[in-house]
Formats: sequence, C-alpha cells, structure tokens
Amino acid sequence: MSASSKSNIIWRILPWLLLLAVLVAFIWVYIDQKTRQQATWQPPRSETTSIPLGSERLSDKPEPIVSYHNAVVQAARSVVNIYTTQTVTHNPYMNDPILRRFYEFHGQAPQAGSETNLGSGVIVSTDGYIVTNAHVIAKADEIVVALNDGRKAVAEVVGTDPDSDLAVIKVEMSGLEPLAFRERPIEVGDVALAIGNPFGVGQTVTQGIISATGRTGLGVNTFEDFIQTDAAINPGNSGGALVDAYGELVGINTVIFSRSGGSMGIGFAIPTALVEQVMNAIIKDGKVSRGWLGIEVLSQLRDPTKLDNSTGVLVRNIIPASPAAKSGLQIGDIILSIDGVEMTDANSLIQYVARKLPGTVLSVQVLRKSQNMNINITLAERPTQNDLIMPQIEDDPGSLFDHPEGSVPLTQEQRERMREELIELFENGARPNVDPILPEEDGEFE
Repeated sequence: MSASSKSNIIWRILPWLLLLAVLVAFIWVYIDQKTRQQATWQPPRSETTSIPLGSERLSDKPEPIVSYHNAVVQAARSVVNIYTTQTVTHNPYMNDPILRRFYEFHGQAPQAGSETNLGSGVIVSTDGYIVTNAHVIAKADEIVVALNDGRKAVAEVVGTDPDSDLAVIKVEMSGLEPLAFRERPIEVGDVALAIGNPFGVGQTVTQGIISATGRTGLGVNTFEDFIQTDAAINPGNSGGALVDAYGELVGINTVIFSRSGGSMGIGFAIPTALVEQVMNAIIKDGKVSRGWLGIEVLSQLRDPTKLDNSTGVLVRNIIPASPAAKSGLQIGDIILSIDGVEMTDANSLIQYVARKLPGTVLSVQVLRKSQNMNINITLAERPTQNDLIMPQIEDDPGSLFDHPEGSVPLTQEQRERMREELIELFENGARPNVDPILPEEDGEFE
C-alpha cells in the first residue's frame, strides 16, 4: 500500500476516533458527578490526629497506648513512703469531769503513748531533699523514709510551710533518683497517675485524668491553686506524686473530697509551679517569704441569676500598723484591681499578693463611696498564722478568722453551752448527739 493510501485511511478514521474520545470523557464526567451526589455526608474532621505530647506524627493512625509501665517505673523510684511517730499527750478537755464523761461514754478517752502515721513523699534532689505535705509530718517526733528499693532512713525536717501545706525533709542516703518536673503546662483531659502509699498497703499506682486546674476557695489551705483529678487518692497518698503519662511530676497529692473517707473521684494536688517556689525558698532560707497587706477581705456577693456579676473584694477589716493601714486603705473599700489585674474574688487577691516579695509596691484601685481612687501599698513580710491577730469587728463581735489547721475553734461561750447541754443530756439519761454550733461565714484575711 502506498504512502498516499495510508494517509487517506488515517484521515478518514481520525474524526471517528476523536468522537469516541469525547463520548468516553462525557460518560466519565457524568458518572463521577452522579457518584458525588449520592455519597453519604460526613461531619468535618480535624486536620490533626490526637498524638502524645512531645512526639511527632508518624502516621494518620497512631498506635494506642496499652500500658503506662515505663512511666510508672521511672516515677516510682522517686516516690517514698513516710512513717512518723508522735507522742500522744493528755487531752486538756479531760480535766473537765463532764467532758471527760462524754469522751469515756463514746470510748474516745485518749491515753498517753505513741501514735504512728503514714504518708508519702517525692525525692527532688540527689542529695536527699524530699517534698511532702506539711500535715504528714506535723508534730512528728521521728520521721522514717522507706524507698522503693527497700532501703530506710531517718529524715530531718528542713522546713515547713503550713500555708501551702508543703514541707521539705532530708535524708542522708546515696543513689537517690529525683523525679523530673513537667515543664509543659498540664491541661484538662491529660492522663494523670497518682503514686503513693494508701492505707499503708504499699506503693500503689492509680490512673485517671486531669479534671480541672486552678481550683481555689476550698478552704483547705491559705494559698490554693489545686489540680483536680479523678485518679484514686486515699489516706496515705498525701505527699505522693501526681505524674503524667511520661512519668513527669505535675503535682503533690494533698487532699480529697469524700463523704466516706475513701476516694470518690475528686482529689486535689498542689501544682509543681507552687511546689518549686516553696521548695526552693525552704531549702535556701528555711522558710517562705510572702507579701502581706494586713487586711481581712470578703468576696462581693454574686447573684447567679443576674447576667452582670459584680466584681471586686470588700475590705472587711484592717490590722493596725499593717501596710494597708499605713497606706490609707479603709474598711468598706472595694478593691477592684491590683497593678491592673482585676480582683474577681478574695482568693485571687490572696494568691496575687502572696506571689509578691516583701517590699514590693502595689498600685491598688479601690472604690470608696462610689468614687474610684488609686492607692500605693508597700508590702511587708507575711507573719505566721500564729502571729496573725485580727481585731474584732464592732458589728460582729463573735467573728473568727481562718484557723491554721483549716478548722474553726469553739469560742468559750460555745464550749460552755456545749457543757450545759451535755449535763442536761446525762441527767436525763439520753445518749448525747453533739453538733457544735460554728460561727457564721467569715471573711479571709491577707
């Protein structure tokens, strides 16, 4: 076949080939559009997949965590059991024959002797420093520390800070492994592991999540900034470690909310930011120095049904010769802000002032008789709880203030009333059921 004949054939079939290609393309587009219209609707998906913090995403489907063994092994070496012995002295109430009869009736008459308590602690340095709760070692005659590897040693108290319920003790031992503090901020929903010695059964690990951060106003400590967790915390866990999924310390287990005495899924830990501040101050100076205004404050009452909540902190009382008294602050003033930071309640004010060093000058904005004014106050060093003596308020002579142990002591009048009720009950042969009458709600002092 000649070249001209081949050329003629190609030109004859080329239009048909082009028509066939167009037809195939049209059919493909039609089928594709039909398929898209019939596809099931899917909700929007996050562009990122949940992966452990600090690690890089290697695939679209990360492997699930099936064990926290590595984290526990790393942290458990730094968590210790603490045993304390305390000499029990004669109860002063036993001097009263009526109250003595009341205690004996309930089988609660204390006898002189020794008492053993338990708690936990966290090794924070290779040279023997251990952080625990102040209430774990309070009034202890002897402190024995038991390590995870079975070794034991007697510990000495370096210093305590009852206001934050933290203490530092020290043991003379070698081969100690301190627990690393987590550098990244903890977040709600992060995994939390509580390690301690609950009920003295031995070192135990429980798992949960971070339920909340920045919890205040619990009335447990003077300075509160708790981490809340549902990891089971029980008596004996106090002073132990709350760690993350990598075995890094995020807090010191301190207190639980419980109606039964055991864990109900609401536990609280002191965050490492506060632990580090208190620990360094105790190790360096043997105490914690905090700023102090010298006032009793009360949060503004808020109506939850109203959209516009009032803010500010009411100055309820002022200690004579305190920094607040010298600055011209008056009872009845409402503190709106300090250094431009809004004071929403009494706890926020107390926390802010406590983080400042003595000698710091604060710029305080107050509301006095519907007029705004600025007052500069130079902070003094906060005295201990035992040295704080607030003057009585004229219109509230029965007012009591925060007690160092977190409880409110009975007044002499209430004690006498309780004694008279007991006498009447015993004379009538009835079984006493005493519910001491406590004072009405008080303010907090700073």
